[in-house]
Amino acid sequence: MTDINRFGGIVKILEKPTQSFLKNNTLMTKVRVQLPQIRNTKIVNLVFWGNLASNISNYYKTNDYIIIEGYLALPSKLSSKKVEITVLKVYPFIIDYKK
Repeated sequence: MTDINRFGGIVKILEKPTQSFLKNNTLMTKVRVQLPQIRNTKIVNLVFWGNLASNISNYYKTNDYIIIEGYLALPSKLSSKKVEITVLKVYPFIIDYKK
């Protein structure tokens, strides 16, 4: 069993997203991201499904910042420390340095 909680925040994409198709031809994309914190930076895995999965690969690249909304899944076993977020919504986060 896992505990599921809602999550929203800004993350930085660390690597190129990897795509795979499930048996029922549903597209799934996974990518590792970093939560930008001052102390103890955390790296988590994001999972995207369907059209959102294809949009991530087409519109975002490494070192981009995005705002996400989704569900956080924590493993019930204490030995496994993998944190995974199933993303429901994505928004671009653009920093304008010209001002």
